[in-house]
Amino acid sequence: MTHTRTLYRTDGLDTSKEAAYSLTDVSKMEQKVLNVITKYREKGCISDDVRKELSSYSYSSVTARYRALKDKKLIKVDSRKLKGESGRKQHIMWATPYYKYEG
Repeated sequence: MTHTRTLYRTDGLDTSKEAAYSLTDVSKMEQKVLNVITKYREKGCISDDVRKELSSYSYSSVTARYRALKDKKLIKVDSRKLKGESGRKQHIMWATPYYKYEG
């Protein structure tokens, strides 16, 4: 995950440091979301699966982490989808070590 010390300049204002340290909850949430996705191994999971396991957190607290995890190359998403509880299709997500490309 992102190290807090990289989020502010060492010669920066105290408010910059305080703001950076307030983001540690974001990194913790990213780790929680990644842990859930990793549990699904090669099968992968959809957002409904992740949100079900992290049901004590708000929708946006969970779903906002997917992009950061993709950008950090910790999860993979391709064109494959599964039907969610709403009947709409959702992309399947895999923790990077379990992703197998099927093109």
